Amino acid sequence: MTQRIRKAKISDAKEIYSLINSWSKEGKVLERSLNYIYENIRDFWVYEARNEIIGSCALHVVGWQDLGEIKSLVILKKFQDKGIGTKLVTRCATEAKSIGIKNVFALTFVPQFFKKLGFREIDRKNLPHKIWSDCVNCIYFPDCQEKAVILHLKSLHR
Repeated sequence: MTQRIRKAKISDAKEIYSLINSWSKEGKVLERSLNYIYENIRDFWVYEARNEIIGSCALHVVGWQDLGEIKSLVILKKFQDKGIGTKLVTRCATEAKSIGIKNVFALTFVPQFFKKLGFREIDRKNLPHKIWSDCVNCIYFPDCQEKAVILHLKSLHR
């Protein structure tokens, strides 16, 4: 099976939208509008197999403080537990380091996944308030159920 990770293209937006929102209906990730995906397509990486997008993840630069956010990590259910999420997060972290970002964080319902990749759990209050702009769109707002995790990229050897 031909598999690869690549930067997303405009033509991928509808597939990314469908994938993300299939998980958002279950309350596992934040819903994203198709417009949001088009506007932020340069943040996204996709995992493609046989010309089908089976996973996606985004790296969003958080304006200041040399900080990036790993967002919208989703994998088709039938392809989970095959290392695809790890590959996507690693690719985003590698890109972050290459552009001078020193730390990446994620807000997640599955902190143990990120901890296996070297992230550590932190108090959400330690993150800049700017990151909470997405939170008003979350079904759990204002009672956030997600955990904040962070990775210091100086330890990334990739």
